[in-house]
Parts: sequence; C-alpha cells; structure tokens
Amino acid sequence: MSWKPDLTVAAIVEREGRFLLVEERIRGRRVFNQPAGHVEDRETLLAAVARETLEETAWHFTPEHLLGIYLWRAPVSGHSTLRLAFIGSVTDHDPIRTLDPPVLATHWLTREEILSRGSALRSPLVMRCIEDYLSGRRLPLDAASSSI
Repeated sequence: MSWKPDLTVAAIVEREGRFLLVEERIRGRRVFNQPAGHVEDRETLLAAVARETLEETAWHFTPEHLLGIYLWRAPVSGHSTLRLAFIGSVTDHDPIRTLDPPVLATHWLTREEILSRGSALRSPLVMRCIEDYLSGRRLPLDAASSSI
C-alpha cells in the first residue's frame, strides 16, 4: 500500500496586521483558508503559489520567503497533505476577475478574527501558519525554488 500525500502550496500575506484569507465551500461547509492549492504537473512551487493566489483572490502574489513545510493528516479521513507555505506580498488586484470555485469571497482578517473562527478554519494549518509568521519565522526562498 503506497502513501501519497497531496502536495499543496499556500500564500501567507499580511498587510497592516490583517491576513488575506479565502472563504470557500468545501464538502458543504463554509471554511476559511489561506490562498492555497495543489501543485500541477511540471509546475514549480513558486509558480504554483503565485497561480493559486491569483485564481483564488484576484491578487498577484510575489513570494519572498518560505515560511515552512507542514505535514497534516485529517483526523476523520486519514488523508495527508504536505503544505509548503510562502510569505509574500500582493499587488495589482483585479476586482472584476472571477474567483475559482469553491471560493466564495476573500477577506483581510486580524489574527483575533481568524482565531475566533475556530472550527470554520479549513485545517489547523491555517492558524499554525499565522502563528509561525507572527513568531518571525522566515526561511530562504531558494530552499524551495529549485527543481531537477
């Protein structure tokens, strides 16, 4: 039996104490998450996080640091996700761009507003990434930018 976690990327974007999150409908539930998604075949990690952020928020994302690499197993399904979270900035918002389903809306929320959503967070990774960011964790971007 082989173990195959989903490989995902996430964008951690903070402006004036507020973090960019998406509100999405997943399996009938409204949940909040960082802009995030799967890495496509032959796509670099940096290209994937920029693409996912644009598709889900209509903001152009520029990665500046690697925040961390996170492995999470969903308690009910047992499904595993390997998430690479990138810190960066956004520019050039396109307010008329249609957001990819299942995204319903984007929000700029404080840490306290995110924390208050508790069970409405898509996974514990949402808060873990916020806490790691606020602790000052920054890893070199080139740690995740090369491929063979």
